[in-house]
Formats: sequence, structure tokens, C-alpha cells
Amino acid sequence: MTFRFKHPSLPLPRVLFSRALTLALLAASGAASAHPHVWVAVRSEVVFAPDGKIMGMRHAWEFDEMYSAFAVQGLGKDGKPPTREELAPLAKTNVESLAEFEFFTFAKQGGAKLKFLEPTDVTLESNEKKIVTLRFLLPLEAPVPAQKPFSFQVYDPTYFVSFSFEKQNPITLSKPPAGCSVSAVEPKPLVAEENKKLTEAFFQNFSPGADFGIKLATRVIVACP
Repeated sequence: MTFRFKHPSLPLPRVLFSRALTLALLAASGAASAHPHVWVAVRSEVVFAPDGKIMGMRHAWEFDEMYSAFAVQGLGKDGKPPTREELAPLAKTNVESLAEFEFFTFAKQGGAKLKFLEPTDVTLESNEKKIVTLRFLLPLEAPVPAQKPFSFQVYDPTYFVSFSFEKQNPITLSKPPAGCSVSAVEPKPLVAEENKKLTEAFFQNFSPGADFGIKLATRVIVACP
């Protein structure tokens, strides 16, 4: 049986993270109804200002094959992937809606949660295999001194979407002061019993503000002398 879907006209998070729509796609493909439903491979670059403060981070999010195919459907010519120019309007609309989800990026310094401004330098690209990558600069509301430990995590609290860092060179520093270093603290893997709980019913019964995704989120720590 063949299923056809129109190209998404809603912002990326509302299409990508909409339970009803994504579950419909999964049902059409015969996938299981356990979380996560979407997979994103992450590369992040911590960006420093000329005065040495941390000003934000530049993300590159590569989506899985199923979502990528859905996102570019109807775009491109002669079987070729759509160009960055073709995807530009969709990229702009999509990334503007990430604020509702706190950009799936959670940063802290000195135990205090940091806020972000609207993303800039936004692009949406599709490679020769039609895999979609969203790139954007996420500036902090106020740059922070690099001499205090700075950390961030990229994850979906509901674990509807699985964000995981790439295995090679996933995190880099852009123009850091001398002596800065970056490290990653990997989460503990789920035990078998916890994996069995990752059903749709389990997540639908979440109380407001519940945060399951943090259990599986890598913590990135930046330290400067």
C-alpha cells in the first residue's frame, strides 16, 4: 500500500514534533509505537565573543531518513535534492517556532539556567541523499564569562525526539581564549526494565513539566582558565 503526504506547511517543530502527525507517519510505515519517534544527530560549536565571553552556540541538526524524506517531498527538480534557496522560507518559519520548545537547548552556569535570543544564520540543507540538516546560531540573551564552568545539553524533555551527538568531532570551540577545553559527560544507559516503559501510553501519562529526556542527554562542559 502506498501513502502520500503533502509537503509540511506548518513550522518544523509543529510538524516534526506533532504527536498526531508523526504517529500517523509511523503507522503508515509500520513502525512500533514506542519512543523516540524522530532521531537527530547533533554537532555543536560553542561561540566566543572578541572579549572572551561565551556568546552562544552554533548547532547543526541532521534528521533521520524518514523525516528528511517527508520534509523535502515535492521539492527539488529532476530527482535532485532541493537547494538551500528553495528551503530558505521553510527554514526561517521553522526555526522561529523553536522558542516554544526552548530550542531543545538547556544551558547553565553557576547552577543558573541561561536564556537564549532568537536564532540567526538559519539554513536548511538537503544533501545528495536527501538527508536534511538544520543549521543555526543560538545566541545567549547575555554573554557569560568563560572563566566560570559553562554547560549545556540538547534534548527533548518528552523523549519524543532523540537528540544524540555525532561520534566524531561533535563539539568544537570557536575562537576561545587560550587554555579552554571542552568535555562531554555521557548519560547512563537505560536498563532493560526502563526500556520496556518507553511506550506511547507511558509518555501520554506524563505530568506537566515532567522531564524524561534529561536522563539520556549528554552534558557538555566548557572550562577556561
